[in-house]
Amino acid sequence: MADELIERRIELPGDGGRLRFLQPAESAELPDDGGVEWAPLAPYWSVLWRSGVALAAEAAGADLGGRRVVELGCGLGLPAIAAARAGAVVTAVDFEPEAIELLGRNAELNGVAVEGVVADWSDPAPLAGRGRFDLALAADVLYEPGAAAALAELLPLLAPEAWIADPSRPGRPPLADALGAEALGAGRATETSTRGVVTIQRFELGRTAAGG
Repeated sequence: MADELIERRIELPGDGGRLRFLQPAESAELPDDGGVEWAPLAPYWSVLWRSGVALAAEAAGADLGGRRVVELGCGLGLPAIAAARAGAVVTAVDFEPEAIELLGRNAELNGVAVEGVVADWSDPAPLAGRGRFDLALAADVLYEPGAAAALAELLPLLAPEAWIADPSRPGRPPLADALGAEALGAGRATETSTRGVVTIQRFELGRTAAGG
C-alpha cells in the first residue's frame, strides 16, 4: 500500500473497549464533520465516516455470538471488526482491493478474524452465492446515485435483517421505501436509533422475492 499509514483509536461504549485501526495518513486529515453533501477527494473507503463509528458502536453493544454477519462497502471495516469482537462470524465486502488489504491488517490489530471479499455489491450474484447471512451491515453507502436501488435489491437476498447507518443522505428515504415494497419481501424498519448525526435503521427483510 503506497500511502503512509497511521494508527488511530476509538473508544466503543460498554464492554466494546478500544478499537485500533490503521488509516492512510492523508485521509486522517479529512474529518467527516461537514454537511451531508460533503464528499472527500480521497478514496471514499479510506475516510473515517461518522456512520462507520456509530455502526461499530451499535455492533459492539449487541449479542452477535455465532451469527453470520456481512458488512457491505466496508471501507476501513470498523463495524465488521466490532461485530467480530462481539462474537460474530464476519465477512466484509468492498470493491477496492486496497480496502480489503487494510481490513485484514486492522482485524489482526484487534485480534479478530474477518473474511475480506473484493466485490461490487451492485452485482448481487457473487455475494448471494455465498449463502445466507444472519445480519447485513452498511454504513454511509448512500452517497452515490443509484446506491439505494442496488442495496435494496441485494439486502433481501443476503439476510433477514439489516442495520443501515446514515447521516440523512438523500438516498435514505428511497432505500426505506424500496425495502418496504412487497416484491422485496415486505421489509420494514423495526427500530431506529441515533448516535449524534447518524441514524441507524434496523430492517426486517422477510422472505426474498425468490421465496427464500
